[in-house]
Formats: sequence, structure tokens, C-alpha cells
Amino acid sequence: MPDVVLNADKIDLVRERRTLLDRVTLTVLRGEHWALIGPNGAGKSTLLGVLGAYTHPTRGTAEILGRRLGRVDVQELRRLIGQVNPRHPLESARTVREIVLTGVTGTIELVPRWTPAEGELRRADELIALMGLTHRTDARWPNLSQGERGRALIARALMPDPPLLLLDEPATGLDVAARERLLAALDQLRAERPDLTTVLVTHHLEELPVSTSHALLLREGRVLASGPSGEVLTTELVSACFDHPITISRNNGRWAATAGRVRPAVPHSPGPG
Repeated sequence: MPDVVLNADKIDLVRERRTLLDRVTLTVLRGEHWALIGPNGAGKSTLLGVLGAYTHPTRGTAEILGRRLGRVDVQELRRLIGQVNPRHPLESARTVREIVLTGVTGTIELVPRWTPAEGELRRADELIALMGLTHRTDARWPNLSQGERGRALIARALMPDPPLLLLDEPATGLDVAARERLLAALDQLRAERPDLTTVLVTHHLEELPVSTSHALLLREGRVLASGPSGEVLTTELVSACFDHPITISRNNGRWAATAGRVRPAVPHSPGPG
């Protein structure tokens, strides 16, 4: 199937006799935008590591962009995947433009004596603009807010024009305004790149962009529910996933989660007279 971007079939991942993933099955098609949701320790980032070709399953099969793990050069495969990790281990004071340009070489630091081509410079500036960072192009990493760093890393991941973008809790540590700017940038990116496929890990439903099309609920390494977001992100299923009563609501395409069940309003009975 040419439109299948990711296909995990009954994958297990066992480390030190502990099962981190248990018969996980997932199929992601081109242009879909998935959210992996679950409590801390559910296995979300572990699953993302498999989908990003950084971890091999113990059992089962995982195919990424038509290539099966175990039968492919993972270094070559990783160059086709945009990876966004908010814990980016950059240690030098590079500018936003320099950080984005490292997406060409796939390195954390700039490669010595490497000079980007004119087209690469133009693309870097276009992606910086898409992420709303033009005014911060020459700002250096230590002086960027957490939200600016996150958007710069998304632009970096997009430099090779990958068909697949993986985001591991990109809104971690952001205040409300920074989170909203990040989510707006993701929605705009998805609108401008209809063929782009994305998978985003979070345990906060408020961190999901409006454009989220599908969701997978993960609990203790097992898939609790998977499918279109409107069918999966329900009060009943999310409550079961987090083992706590949680009311799910949606307004203008955005999700919200409230602890406890909302009780139906009691009809008002008029008094005598």
C-alpha cells in the first residue's frame, strides 16, 4: 500500500525482563496526524523510538516508509524522518539560522568547513518564517525561550523535506502563550504540507493541534484504543487510559480534559405561587 507511512504489527519491546510495549499494532497513512497519548511510563516515547528507527522491537515487525526494521540501513532511514526532541543537546551558542541549517547535515553542531548552498539558506529562512521566528533569526540558543527553541527545532527537522515528522512532547515546559504559538505553527505547517505525516507524543490533550486527525491511547505498553481522534478521545476511553475519571470536551476543534465526571444539570423546578 503506497500510502502507508508507518506500520507496526504486534510489536513487543522487552528490556531487562520488563515488557515496555506489548503487541502494539498501528498503521499510519500519508497525510495523517496522530497523537500518542497516555500516562507517564505508558510507553509513548518508547514507541516513538521504534517509529523513528532508533529502537528495534523484540518481536513483531515495524515498517517505516516502506522499509522494515532489521532489513534496512537505519542511518539512511533516519535521514528521511524529521525528529523533534525538546531536550536537544546543543551546547554551543548557535543562532536560530545555524540551528536550522544543521538539519541539512543531520548533526547537532555545524559541520566544520561546511558551507550551505544558496538554496539551503533560502529554505532555512522560509522555514524560520513559517515558524514565526524571522525576528529571532540571529538570536542565539541560550537567549531563546523554550517555545522559540521548540519552533526552531521543528524548522530544523523540516530542512531535508522529510515525509514524516515525529514530535516528542514538543510543548514541554511552555507557558500558555508559547504553547498556543507552537500549536498554531503546527496547524499552519500541516495545512501547507498536506502530504506530511506527523506523530506527536503528549499526555496533555490541551497540547493537541486542531489538525490532529487520529489518536492512540497507550496504557502499560498496550493499545487501549486507536483510530480517528473524535472516536478515541472520549470521556470513557481517556478515563480508562489514565485510570481516573476525566471529562473530555472539545471547543473550536481543541480538546480539554477536566478531572472528575461532569454531572448533568438538575432541572429547576419552580416554587409554589
